[in-house]
Amino acid sequence: MDEFLARALDLAQVEGAGYADIRVVRTSQERYGVRNGVVDTVSFDESFGFGVRVLVDGYWGFASSHDLTHSEVDRVTNLAVQIGRASARLGGDRVNLGPPVASRGTYTTPIDVDPFTVAPEEKLSLLMEADGLMGGVKGVRSRQGNLIFIREEKTFANTEGALTEQTIYEAGGGVQVTAAGHGEVQRRSYPQSPGRQQGCAGWEYVMAMALPSHAERVASEAVALLTADQCPSDKVTTVIIGGAQLALQVHESCGHAVELDRVLGAEAAFAGTSFLTPEKLGGFRYASEHVNITADSIRLPGLGAFGWDDEGVPAQSTPIVRSGEFTGYLMSRETASKLGMTSNGCMRAASWNRIPLVRMTNVSLEPGDWTLDDLIADTDDGIYMEMNRSWSIDDRRYNFQFGTEMGREIKKGNLGRMLRNCTYTGITPEFWNSCDAVCDADHWDIWGVPHCGKGQPGQLGHTGHGAAPARFRNVRVGVLR
Repeated sequence: MDEFLARALDLAQVEGAGYADIRVVRTSQERYGVRNGVVDTVSFDESFGFGVRVLVDGYWGFASSHDLTHSEVDRVTNLAVQIGRASARLGGDRVNLGPPVASRGTYTTPIDVDPFTVAPEEKLSLLMEADGLMGGVKGVRSRQGNLIFIREEKTFANTEGALTEQTIYEAGGGVQVTAAGHGEVQRRSYPQSPGRQQGCAGWEYVMAMALPSHAERVASEAVALLTADQCPSDKVTTVIIGGAQLALQVHESCGHAVELDRVLGAEAAFAGTSFLTPEKLGGFRYASEHVNITADSIRLPGLGAFGWDDEGVPAQSTPIVRSGEFTGYLMSRETASKLGMTSNGCMRAASWNRIPLVRMTNVSLEPGDWTLDDLIADTDDGIYMEMNRSWSIDDRRYNFQFGTEMGREIKKGNLGRMLRNCTYTGITPEFWNSCDAVCDADHWDIWGVPHCGKGQPGQLGHTGHGAAPARFRNVRVGVLR
């Protein structure tokens, strides 16, 4: 492998590249699915290949292949250089990567049990047990369960002296129930919507979810929602948002908004831009003093945890919001240099045949000091909402609307009747500035979002978001139409 890497890097320089890097990636994936008592998915996939990225006269070129032979690495490297040279003809600003990156070492996700050593029969048995319990609840129209396991083995090298090897494990799963009747269709998910929680971990992560233990409850709640009262329409009230839902709120209204490539316009054609423009850095009131948001690639089992990003930049932690003030971006080497900064290691590619993009790591709302019981007891009138059902946000990450699977009315400090079709809407800085309480570390979890789309051609990114329930005042709520 060392000879293969060196061959690409040496040839790129001989052909005129001022910088080059190469990633060799092998990804193994297992999926299991059960639907309505029947096994409908058992798949074992593997992808293996390499990608070469170069700078020629300050402009990018990239090419890739699944054929790891000397003749093919020569062809792909030469093609990447040709593409870089063609890019230079288009003009524009030349790329400045900032200080060199010469990381070296190995990293493996710490796990207790390798999920690839667990028999398929054991995995399917777990799903079938949960499915049977869900199916025993009268009124359930359909039910499903799934498990997923991923192992990514990645070697990175560049012309600045970097050489890293890492093995990243992911495990996940969940169940989801749909109930229909009384002119309604309702669903409930566990542990996360849409029916899957995922983290950088091993088989023990799935076992800790205890899917069968929650199956009957989830099914019963889906049926109960069919006859629950509607969420009040077009009302301004207090809301307490559960951790799983708040994780997606962080993802959409903060995580995407602080991706520096989209801030600088590189994603405007597809993903959009951001209202958090550079002049706001260090002086903009994004949220109330109760809100602290951190981007890190260290905390496990977050899906954004690794040893180095796909530019060889080490894992690290960056304050994004501190006591409500906007303080940081997710950056690459190229975008950071445009602000006179250095990369905080947020470049990742979905596969060996995709060029790295600025992606979220673990973008998390830090815990506060409330218990959930105390927070509810301190709320005279409001709604508790949990688990995402729908979402919409504009291309600047400014105006949004979210729908949740379930709500509970809060009256005089007590949880009351169940509410269906709960939605809330807002403007990002106004919403986060209305936060007056966040629950403590005992209520805090890192939630996985393994299906974040970005880029042309498209890439699915795996991101993590720590969150605990939090309270927001003067929020407009309504009914799904």
